[in-house]
Amino acid sequence: MSKSYKEAGVDVEAGYKEVSLIKQFIKKTYTKGVISDIGGFGGLFALDSENYKEPVLVAGTDGVGTKLKIAFMMDVHDTIGEDCVAMSVNDLLCQGAKPLFFLDYIATGKLVPEKMANIVEGVANGCVKGKCALIGGETAEMPGFYSEDEYDIAGFAVGVVDREKIIDGSKIEEGNVLIGLPSSGVHSNGYSLVRHIFFEKNDLSVDTYIPELGCTLGEELLKPTRIYTDPMIELVEKFDIKGICHITGGGFYENIPRMLPEGLTAVVDTSHIEIPPIFDVIAKYGKINKDDMYNTFNMGIGMVFAVRKEDVDGIIELLRSKDEKFVVLGEIKRGENKIELC
Repeated sequence: MSKSYKEAGVDVEAGYKEVSLIKQFIKKTYTKGVISDIGGFGGLFALDSENYKEPVLVAGTDGVGTKLKIAFMMDVHDTIGEDCVAMSVNDLLCQGAKPLFFLDYIATGKLVPEKMANIVEGVANGCVKGKCALIGGETAEMPGFYSEDEYDIAGFAVGVVDREKIIDGSKIEEGNVLIGLPSSGVHSNGYSLVRHIFFEKNDLSVDTYIPELGCTLGEELLKPTRIYTDPMIELVEKFDIKGICHITGGGFYENIPRMLPEGLTAVVDTSHIEIPPIFDVIAKYGKINKDDMYNTFNMGIGMVFAVRKEDVDGIIELLRSKDEKFVVLGEIKRGENKIELC
């Protein structure tokens, strides 16, 4: 049976080897709630209900999109898993949820154990940064569906929050202050446009050295998405955070309004943002105007949250004590435009 399956392009022995290679990475993500080991049909996680009056589970799922193409072009696969974790975990944080566990799904045309282990190593590193456990996953070998050198990765995260502490933006009020946390670069959105600009329109390659970046284009574009569990969980626990948004696809214009109640506008002063050089490079090579850049990319800010004006000093003090960079972006005002950039 296994011989004919291998003739069809599926190597079960490679799958067994992959499992043996990834065990070391998975183990380092285990937290107190993990009560199962890899290899079962489901991952088991015990919910700590003692510290929550009415625990609510929060779930999020996402992939990495066409940033995968950069990994293929560079043949570097040990960071892309971190992106996958970040995209789901950062969304959980927006609800005030503490990440608990993560599961991944990898599909490929040909299962190369060492390559898959590199990907899972990135997932595990992301889970450590996200303070969540990697309790399961699936690697599917799908010859004839994916090419041999390519794969796709997706995953989902589950977190927990007390019902009375759920953050949904409904408590945001006029006069609240917006604070932003820096991104690590492009993160995992806008890569279809990025690839078109650099590799099709301008005929550059991942090996092209860009002086403004101080590295090659590929090295910059493959930087992992920042995970904001630290400091966001501590901020949520110590302050009355009114709303949180993760700046992903759609940039400022789409994501900041997602946390705002009707009748309120986020007035953002972009002059305070220290824009990473990669965005200036994208704008230059793509001839993209400011509004379109802020409508597509994070522009150097990956997480934005709204707080009471009287809490700002305490929040700044906490962030500085953790050597965290931050930007006071603006405030909430009455208006129907949802967001105004100035």
